Amino acid sequence: MVDIVFILNLIDSVMYYPVLIIVMAIAGLYFTIRTRGVQIRLFEESLRIIKEPPEDDSDVSSLQAMLVSTASRVGTGNIIGVSTAICLGGPGACFWMWVMCIIGAASAFTESTLAQIYKRKDSEGHAYGGPAYYIEEALHKHKLAMLFCIFLIATYAVGFNLLCSYNLQSTFMDYYFYHPTYTPIIIGALLAIFTAYCLFGGGSRIIRITSTVVPLMGVSYVMICLMVIIYNIQNVPAMFLLIFQDAFDFHSILGGVAGSCMVYGIKRGLYSNEAGVGSAPNASASANVSHPAKQGLAQTLSVYIDTLLLCTANALMCLSTGVARDAVVSGAPYVQNAISTVLGPSGPIFITVAMVLFAFTTLIGNLYYIDNALIFLNNKKVPSERFMNMFYVFATLIVFVGAIIPMDAAWAMADITMGGMTLINLPCCVMLAKVAVDCLKDYEKQKKAGQTPVFKADSIGLNTDEIDFWK
Repeated sequence: MVDIVFILNLIDSVMYYPVLIIVMAIAGLYFTIRTRGVQIRLFEESLRIIKEPPEDDSDVSSLQAMLVSTASRVGTGNIIGVSTAICLGGPGACFWMWVMCIIGAASAFTESTLAQIYKRKDSEGHAYGGPAYYIEEALHKHKLAMLFCIFLIATYAVGFNLLCSYNLQSTFMDYYFYHPTYTPIIIGALLAIFTAYCLFGGGSRIIRITSTVVPLMGVSYVMICLMVIIYNIQNVPAMFLLIFQDAFDFHSILGGVAGSCMVYGIKRGLYSNEAGVGSAPNASASANVSHPAKQGLAQTLSVYIDTLLLCTANALMCLSTGVARDAVVSGAPYVQNAISTVLGPSGPIFITVAMVLFAFTTLIGNLYYIDNALIFLNNKKVPSERFMNMFYVFATLIVFVGAIIPMDAAWAMADITMGGMTLINLPCCVMLAKVAVDCLKDYEKQKKAGQTPVFKADSIGLNTDEIDFWK
């Protein structure tokens, strides 16, 4: 296992530095320049758009599609990912998460707008789509689209669920009953059983309950973070000084780039908000809007909610307390130590409950997220029941394995599979940037004329034979 972990970490390090960091930065800056900073310039318009109801009650609204993608983003990464970045990379990781969030929001706009333009129509008239469809329809690269789907399945069925399962069991490490050999096996087995129960059709009630409770838990978590920050308000000025000093300590960064605050901030920020990864467009394509740019604008908000709100609240809570941070407490223990300074013994319990809810909905959401990819790989047909049952058994085993593997292996697998998706999706978005930019210009032109923007494909010179909608 040690050799495998070493190889995974080596691949992870090379993939993110220099390859992925350069690709993400260049793509994000390119989209920001081409759209004239759409993620900042039209922020107020984004807020207005999510209030618009769908034309038909049975359709998916911009807000609903945005909430679906936000739900997939919000999870254990907001708690554990931020903690890991700070403990292993340093406080400056917060700054680099903010930078990549703002730049990445332009990537999120582009990919979601493209998903809307090239979305497909099923037999009942409902919309579906994602990167695989705009790669195939607009770039005519069927094999590349299939490769993207393979990486998507590897990311959401394997990488993310391995990590999610590990993160959940790690929250129990500080409890007196935790045994490093037996506890992960017990937690992994219980989590796998509940996952299988839901996947095989018996957990609809559990899913309904958790889908209601998790948003409330998310709001509660932010409120608790604010309470801890206010309690330590005297430490806030020094905390921000520490973040910026560490973020611009280029001597330290250049001395060990792969383990620097910059790389950890970018990696964990990407894992948390998934901007440019190509996951959110699968949800964006399902929205019924009058203009594709509307959904692109809505998705920029999802990135902000995830990183600027939830991740930042967690990071500032931990740093404001001044508790020790190092590799030993990396992950859940660091967060639990921080919150216990104010809430006492009930603090770690709150974190554990939040992690259980976040992890469970993330596990189930990740597996339902891959339906589009499986259909695409099966010649646009729903796979057989037998195949799906076999796949669910495999997915359940992955959940169990995730609880018992080393932390480095879990993070590396998630980083590598997610990186593969991003390295396919972002260059394709760059090649199709003109389509998204022309779409945005069409939207702004209609708004300036006092019209309600309605998109027609031929208005920006698109071949209507390549699309199902917008004719």
